[in-house]
Amino acid sequence: MFDQRIAALRAKMKEEKLDAYVIPSSDAHQSEYVNIHWKSREWISGFTGSAGLVVITQTHAGLWTDSRYFLQAETELAGSQVVLQKQGVPHAPEHNAWMRDNLPAGSTIGLDGKLFSVGQIQRMRQVVSNKNITVDTERDLIKAVWLDRPQLPTNPIFEHKVKYTGKNRKAKLTAIRKEMKAQQVAYHLVTTLDDIAWTFNIRCDDIEFNPLAIAYAVIGLEDAWLFINPDKVPKKLGTKFQQENITVYSYSYIGKFLLSLPKSQKILINPATLSVCLSDLLTSGQIKKGATISTRLKAIKNSTEIGHIRKAMAKDGVALLKLYLWLHETLAERTVSEYEVAQELADFRKAQGLYHGESFAAIVGYQGNGAIVHYRPMPDTAAQIKKEGILLLDSGGQYEDGTTDITRTFALGPVTAEQQRNYTLVLKGHIAIANLVFPKDTKGVQLDAFARQHLWQHRLNYGHGTGHGVGFFLNVHEPPQGFATSIARGNNTFEPGMVTSNEPGFYKSGEYGIRIENLVLCVEDETNDYDTFYRFEDLTLFPIDKQLINKALLSPQETEWLNNYHQKVWTGLSPLVTGKELAWLTKACSAL
Repeated sequence: MFDQRIAALRAKMKEEKLDAYVIPSSDAHQSEYVNIHWKSREWISGFTGSAGLVVITQTHAGLWTDSRYFLQAETELAGSQVVLQKQGVPHAPEHNAWMRDNLPAGSTIGLDGKLFSVGQIQRMRQVVSNKNITVDTERDLIKAVWLDRPQLPTNPIFEHKVKYTGKNRKAKLTAIRKEMKAQQVAYHLVTTLDDIAWTFNIRCDDIEFNPLAIAYAVIGLEDAWLFINPDKVPKKLGTKFQQENITVYSYSYIGKFLLSLPKSQKILINPATLSVCLSDLLTSGQIKKGATISTRLKAIKNSTEIGHIRKAMAKDGVALLKLYLWLHETLAERTVSEYEVAQELADFRKAQGLYHGESFAAIVGYQGNGAIVHYRPMPDTAAQIKKEGILLLDSGGQYEDGTTDITRTFALGPVTAEQQRNYTLVLKGHIAIANLVFPKDTKGVQLDAFARQHLWQHRLNYGHGTGHGVGFFLNVHEPPQGFATSIARGNNTFEPGMVTSNEPGFYKSGEYGIRIENLVLCVEDETNDYDTFYRFEDLTLFPIDKQLINKALLSPQETEWLNNYHQKVWTGLSPLVTGKELAWLTKACSAL
């Protein structure tokens, strides 16, 4: 099937005189998760991971992705002509160098410029320029070969209430306009869907796992314009928009609107997220490049949001507790598939109220599957869990009052000394991040090593970043902050109000995976003569499995942290459960 699709594309490439065609994972908004309409990379290759890029030539089909997906890609590409090209660094544009080295001089690369940012195209052209290779950004060949391609969704949007958001649209637009005036721009083009959802207090279900609507927005100093399918806007909300000087245009009108803007006035654009097709509609004199203003604003949660996040974490802890007990009771009678665990957990979350689905596909990795960092169990291929070995469970929920993301690794039976040691090393790294006190303006790349130090001493490591920002009833992966080894991914500072995951891990291919993840809130610690200092506060409420801990490897301070954390979990969850659930919680939270 996939080979036939590649053949159809190659025939179209010959017709269009293209030597290579590039197919990304993204949509027209540079989203991590995309609507099925834009899943062309998955359609052509069969690879279902959330990060990756395909390059097709007449003699080669390659998929570039990073270490989180190596095992998954090898499985999903088996038997096809698509070759896995292993990236050394996540999101690194290594395909550009490959095309430079493998395409003849004077070749033409084709792609759909709506799916590539200005920055991506600039880098591609720069890398291949010394061989006189042309990059044509106006070639949507997928449209011609994907004949049954799904249409964009028409689901209605709904308003995210101020009682949850803490700020109305007027307050958010006022904050954005204040920064626009400081940067001396008349307009701000916003293309990222989470920024649009946050700014206009709207949510939808156009994209799986992310409560977003497919739209563009332009913000002026007095007015704002939302480009979205008008059929998606309920009449009552549309009236509110009119009263607030927000005009609704059709989604496809964005190009004509940009062309209509005064050439003498500046428009702020983000070259990392704006598509090259839209950028080409503006003159160089109009453009001012910079970060999307709302990205930092929404990352800093206000007191109302933080209060709701705490409630969402308690609900999530109860759901996971119920799942844990269900799993152990069921395993006493039969095996349980990984897929069934994911379904049951979603049901337990749904029962908690204000639930709008999972925040990503649950990673339920039993034994060797736990070593596949972004593993997603499927009904026909999921492993059967037995009352033995190790289970890694990474999951999260989307609630109107918060987004959650938690990973726990469970012992389902006796474990080896090696597994205990490695689990404890991961826990020590987790505690190191949780206990950090650091000065303001500290970047994530400066802190990431604290999580790895104990693994490094044993010549061990893991291939993913240690943490990412998390939205508020928005994307589970939210910039700008995070813990990462590279400047590119960890070059932003932490500020009070930011919510970030703390998730070191270890993975032994074919045998087991270990990861421990909490969400942490950056808070002020103290200001003195030397600096202003910040620290992290744990938000996640669920016990850490003590069966996997080698107590001898923990320092007294680390043991104290664990006991204090478990006391916090018991205090937060015990009023919400009774009977056997309370009994289990009490034991799980007992002092080490």
